[in-house]
Amino acid sequence: MSESALRRGQTLNLALATWTFAINFWAWNLIGPLASAYSRDLRLSAFQTSMLVAIPVLVGSLGRIPVGALTDRYGGRVMFAAVSFLSIVPVLFVAFAGNSYGLMLAGGFVLGIAGTAFAVGVPFCNAWYDKSRRGFATGVFGAGMGGTALSAFLTPRLADAIGRTPTFLLVAAALAVTGAVVLLVARDSPEWRPSAEPVAPRLAAALRIRTTWQASLLYALAFGGFVAFSTYLPTYLRDVYAFDAVDAGMRTAGFSLAAVVARPLGGILSDRIGPRLVLMASFALAAVMAVVVSLKPAPELGAGLSFVLLAFALGLGSGGVFALIGQRVEASKVGSVTGLVGAAGGLGGYFPPLLMGAVFGATGSYLIALLLLACCAVAALLLTALAFRDTGRARTERPAAERGHVRR
Repeated sequence: MSESALRRGQTLNLALATWTFAINFWAWNLIGPLASAYSRDLRLSAFQTSMLVAIPVLVGSLGRIPVGALTDRYGGRVMFAAVSFLSIVPVLFVAFAGNSYGLMLAGGFVLGIAGTAFAVGVPFCNAWYDKSRRGFATGVFGAGMGGTALSAFLTPRLADAIGRTPTFLLVAAALAVTGAVVLLVARDSPEWRPSAEPVAPRLAAALRIRTTWQASLLYALAFGGFVAFSTYLPTYLRDVYAFDAVDAGMRTAGFSLAAVVARPLGGILSDRIGPRLVLMASFALAAVMAVVVSLKPAPELGAGLSFVLLAFALGLGSGGVFALIGQRVEASKVGSVTGLVGAAGGLGGYFPPLLMGAVFGATGSYLIALLLLACCAVAALLLTALAFRDTGRARTERPAAERGHVRR
């Protein structure tokens, strides 16, 4: 295929990938915006509520590891459709399980499948763009995490208007349509080649790449922080500012939207000035805003602006991390590395809601949890400053074993 034909396919496939990511993320975050209602109906403690909110994140995190490796083998088109269709099952299960805490936990666990869509999109989009524009591509694709904003804004309103079960059925229908459109319209890049290597050796090779571990730590804070707040913020706003589910959902949507806008900006800036500077700015701002939020600024302007700036910082960092991977990891290993780094990011979003619920249950305050976030952001800033001093020069990192083979 000619270069002009390749370029013609970029926009359509990037748009389809972003849409698919957004719809799957809406499904992944269905429980969080309704957490206060479930907590009231099922008479849950703060920790039980945080467990209900966090449980979909677990499978959505760990599931990215095999899904990323399978994307290297089968391509993004097939895997996007598979994830969309499979996610329909837990959405329907949760729709009818709302009267049992145990069933909700089980359904939420499997609902995590929808969160694995991220590990499909990064290698899929990377293959459509050359290295100089991969920050842009993965940044735009990453804006699909706006599905959490859709969920935060629409889910409680739809639940009030038509009921919880019809709302979940609507999301299941959106997943079905999305999967069908991907199969019919999307195409893998002509530059993409399937990997015939078994999954386990590919993952082992990805684990030997130093960037995998470094990016995992950074993404655990940047994206993990976004996931934690986008799922737990409705509960936080209820506890701290006494907002009801609809008002908290509207403010959580604003938080998510700020991160969605910042993520492609992080990728674009990384293409121009390098991901190191973008990440350092992101973590510095996140540390400052975590401290500000811990002081419980006044609602509306004070708290609203503080959370928007925190979300902006986390979104900027999320875009910067995958621009870094696009620069430093060869294309054939991006899927495997993305799965591992994406899992770290998801796990970064799994534990904070549990910690916040436990801290609030014990102390009646979120101060300790927010100060821990600030400390982690400072640590990530130092890691970025020290570990990626050469990132201004484009380079591709191979596993240590391969580098040794070349030297011999």
